Amino acid sequence: MHARKATLPLMLGALGVVYGDIGTSPLYAFREAVAAAGGNDPATILGLLSLLFWTLTALITVKYVSIMLRADNAGEGGILSLMALAQQRLGQSGRWMQRLIGLGVLGTALFYCDALITPAVSVLSAVEGLEDLDPNFTSAVIPMTVVILVLLFAIQRKGTESVARLFGPVMLIWFGTLALMGVVQIVQHPSVLSAVNPIYAVRLFIAHPNSTLVILGAIFLTVTGGEALYADMGHFGRTPVQVVWLGLVWPSLLLNYFGQGALMLNTPVPISNPFFALSPTGALPALVLLATCATIIASQATISGAFSITRQAVQLDLLPRVKVIQTSASAHGQIYVPATNILLLIAAVAFVLSFKSSSALTSAYGAAVVGTEFITSILGAVVARYVWNWSIARTAMVFGCFLMIETAFVIGNATKIPIGGWVPLTLATALYLVFLTWRDGRRRLRRVLLARAVPIAKLEQLLANTVRVPGSAVFLVSDANYVPTALLRNLEHNHVCHEQIVILQVEIARQPRVDSLGRTSVKLLAPGVYVLRSRFGFMETPDVSDALRSAVRLGLNLAGQETSFFVGWHLVRAVRQSGWGALQRALFAALQRRSTQAADYFNMPTRRVIVLATEVELR
Repeated sequence: MHARKATLPLMLGALGVVYGDIGTSPLYAFREAVAAAGGNDPATILGLLSLLFWTLTALITVKYVSIMLRADNAGEGGILSLMALAQQRLGQSGRWMQRLIGLGVLGTALFYCDALITPAVSVLSAVEGLEDLDPNFTSAVIPMTVVILVLLFAIQRKGTESVARLFGPVMLIWFGTLALMGVVQIVQHPSVLSAVNPIYAVRLFIAHPNSTLVILGAIFLTVTGGEALYADMGHFGRTPVQVVWLGLVWPSLLLNYFGQGALMLNTPVPISNPFFALSPTGALPALVLLATCATIIASQATISGAFSITRQAVQLDLLPRVKVIQTSASAHGQIYVPATNILLLIAAVAFVLSFKSSSALTSAYGAAVVGTEFITSILGAVVARYVWNWSIARTAMVFGCFLMIETAFVIGNATKIPIGGWVPLTLATALYLVFLTWRDGRRRLRRVLLARAVPIAKLEQLLANTVRVPGSAVFLVSDANYVPTALLRNLEHNHVCHEQIVILQVEIARQPRVDSLGRTSVKLLAPGVYVLRSRFGFMETPDVSDALRSAVRLGLNLAGQETSFFVGWHLVRAVRQSGWGALQRALFAALQRRSTQAADYFNMPTRRVIVLATEVELR
């Protein structure tokens, strides 16, 4: 998976999924940059194009496509994979490692908030093209956007495998259209190409010293989607993603942006929406339809990414268990998470109804994304230094440049905070606190349970005078070195045990996927007592049925209808106290009670599952 051959199907797939977000930025990015600069004189237009060109080159082509795509964790990308890669090399303990983990958690929260707002801003910016067709359509923009979003989220439960086949060809037409519209204007006004000279960007800052930060905040809209590019690498491999960017996406984006600039340079009257102004009047309805399809695809890719992030966060113990539905028998990445889907729908509709225009929404867009990209650079520097064994000088030179550029964009996006940027940052902060609350609560719960735990070495003694009944019993346990609490409760209340006892420990590895051949191991602990360990990657859905099938192949005899499954459920109660710590414990207790039951999450045959509760007080 590290270096897949760039076949046509993989490149088409990457075109449809990986580049949907950044590929729809021309709908609004240049328009907002011109508005931020406060003028459309030639010097301003050329300066904006120069800044745009070098931003795309530095942050996407050099940082992500050339460098970060090398930072794959068993072929997978994204900030959680990057964090796990650093942990594999440096471990999980130590003050600095804990700080890096904290940064990774914060970056995940920020990336998640990008997924909340992307469907709203993308679809709304496309539907606004109706206003260019006929100003009377203005009143229909918001209702139509909401309807499209509702329909988009409604089809998620059916899976996206069949729809995904259309993504690549549609986006191929989209990028071809972007390039063609840009070329038509550039051919008429080739002088616009002089903007590749960085001196124009320098002159822009000199001419607009009071607007520099606002301009940077607007220009950053051109690179939103860079993190998604890295996160979605695992679906198609590094090489197809690189080839598609260098061969089609990057040139098409630049041609369209420069085409918008050429049009504005040679139009005496202000243009409210330069993207749609590139189109001939007769082709405008088709362009609006194509733009809407492209933004739906961009939104779909973001939604699928949010589902994957949710599963990864659960596996890495950052979120409580949620129901995950596999929608494809062959593609492991095709999943549906109902709780995430509802959250995304509510957020997207709320953003549309609150901000009412894509221009207003762009004030909130980017503030969260820039934080994720900044954190990615920090974690990338750690990986370069300690995993790739780069020298300190090389690491500082390369990633220091990225961090300097992104620091400017962080400051620039800070100007958006009073006018809408506070919304995704507030949501990211809330999600970050939920992540930390769950992680810390789980650690505290494990300490309490460990203090009560009975070492596995005492199990034979516990079973010595116990009546055995026919059949097999599988007990789920988080640590096979201790007797499962469900087994203790069963012995305490029923005073019997099964002839065959299987203690099942499901482990989540710090890698995306685990080879199925080495996933499961079986150990005879005592007569009739086995320890079964099964490992899954953090991008896989744990499956007890799969673990048991593997155990049968390893010689463990499990008669299907005679096997019962025992699961311990910890009823957490927070002791009533005051202060932030008490509030965190109360929140953790509430999340724990609403966590998806282990039987559903681990794909157990629910009709044969017995849940035994243990009350735990957290102080």
